[in-house]
Amino acid sequence: MTPESNQHEMSQSVVIMGVAGCGKSSCGLAVANATGLLLMEGDDFHSAANRQKMRNGTALTDADRKGWLAALASELHSHQAGLVLTCSALKRSYRDRLRQACPALRFVFLEISAEHARARVSARAAEHFFATTLVDSQFATLESPVGEPGVLRVNAADSPEQQCRQIVNWLTAPELADHSLTTPV
Repeated sequence: MTPESNQHEMSQSVVIMGVAGCGKSSCGLAVANATGLLLMEGDDFHSAANRQKMRNGTALTDADRKGWLAALASELHSHQAGLVLTCSALKRSYRDRLRQACPALRFVFLEISAEHARARVSARAAEHFFATTLVDSQFATLESPVGEPGVLRVNAADSPEQQCRQIVNWLTAPELADHSLTTPV
């Protein structure tokens, strides 16, 4: 997909979510390019203390994530023209906090196996602050969004082009605007 040929008039926000290593950043960039929406990396809003904890292999707590989620909610609320946000959004309560700021918010859940996620995180370890040892804690924390309204489940093992096409089709399909959709993984 080229951004020029596939940009759609969009005024909604979407969160590309999932555990570390599922491909949120790559997928988010592709969707932002295809739709013309602004891309925001959720990791950029972590405090220095949170980044250091993760670098040291310490899992974040709900209290650690509180300020981070507030900052993300503020960004969603202030970008009424819509945006693509990459964010783990591991718990229903985190997603609900983001939905409060942006009621029409949609979520794309990049589903991946623990083994595949560990391999991806291990491969990027040198350039990223997230310790490979934290992948298992993310899976332990994850509350699947499948079945929640406005959620699309996407196979993280699919090619970025397949993912992007599926997501853009879902975001622009008027008949799906108020329904959940899951696809086999």
